Amino acid sequence: MPRRYAPGFDALPAFPLAGIAALRRQLEAQGVDVIDLGAGDADMCAPPAAVAALQAASADPAASRYAFQLGSVTFRKTVAAWMKRRFGVTLDPFDEILPLLGSKEGIAHLAFALVAPGDTTVIPDPGYPAYSGGTLLAGGRPYLVPLATEHEFLVPFGKIPQDVRSRLRIVYLNYPNNPTTACASREYLQEAVAFCARHDAVLAYDNAYSEICFDGYRAASILEIEGARDVAIEFHSLSKTYNMTGWRIAWAAGGAELISALSKVKSYVDTGAFLAVQAAGAAALESYDAWVPRNVEQFRVRRDAAVAALRAAGFAVEPPRATLYLWVPLRGSEPSANFARRALEREGVVVMPGSAFGAGGEGYFRIALTVPPERLREAASRLGHVADR
Repeated sequence: MPRRYAPGFDALPAFPLAGIAALRRQLEAQGVDVIDLGAGDADMCAPPAAVAALQAASADPAASRYAFQLGSVTFRKTVAAWMKRRFGVTLDPFDEILPLLGSKEGIAHLAFALVAPGDTTVIPDPGYPAYSGGTLLAGGRPYLVPLATEHEFLVPFGKIPQDVRSRLRIVYLNYPNNPTTACASREYLQEAVAFCARHDAVLAYDNAYSEICFDGYRAASILEIEGARDVAIEFHSLSKTYNMTGWRIAWAAGGAELISALSKVKSYVDTGAFLAVQAAGAAALESYDAWVPRNVEQFRVRRDAAVAALRAAGFAVEPPRATLYLWVPLRGSEPSANFARRALEREGVVVMPGSAFGAGGEGYFRIALTVPPERLREAASRLGHVADR
């Protein structure tokens, strides 16, 4: 007799990276030189200060005990100081900040505090799968809003129907954006806060790429916007900026009510990040001025090399102002999933098909700037061969 699963579980699509790792291993076992540009998981080292702090804290028996949701007081205070220095936002380190096991889990768990069966969330399409995943598992209904070039890949609030607004609980936004690399102006962020305030919705602002910016661009915090603290909760991560994807350390910031609600959910599903990792996170943030600009410069060099090579291979790609991705239009009408599979099987290059992020991503593929410039050039050449076929 078939096992019965929850409706929200049954509604989950396959995760975009499912099956890629196994196929990559098979190809490598056959001697194929695989270049993996799929996940946003750079091959660069974490800050030495973070590594040293992890090593030191791991030797302290107290660090091996439960962190609970309070976590490290030092980490909380360091995050608050960094938010003040970087964005000019004053936050109470105990009531308005919450350590997370990576921003992904906090984003997904937020829906469990806010969404009841039948409630709606607004989700950008294409978008990060955790937005729809949390909504579906909570019993909600994702309303997918296509991100179109005519709107500069911004969610057009005026096109959200009234029946969606009447059941709206969360609006998920992510700028600088994954996967499109789009950036939002301060005026747009003001519009987003006003929209959520009018419709009694929470603005879940995924700001994981705020520090990977190029050519003088500096991303904002949603909490800089007047009135945002009443409606918004912002998610930050050390994963991309500090090359610490596997460490799983991040935080949420916002008004005390929303932070408390998310903390309550998390108290039933986890007991906090390893305290030694929180010590490392504090050390990473304290090394920001000395370390982050050099790391971002490496991504810029990779961006420029990849853009030039992809253009030489026949792809019409623009250099993004932020993130560690390129959002590349496909030539012709081949489905993006088919192109991505051919790229891996025939040329040994892993890319993410645009459709993996939702139907709105069709017609594109995403590459991550996770390997050195020479490997990006080689990958671009191979992808040109795939497109030529």
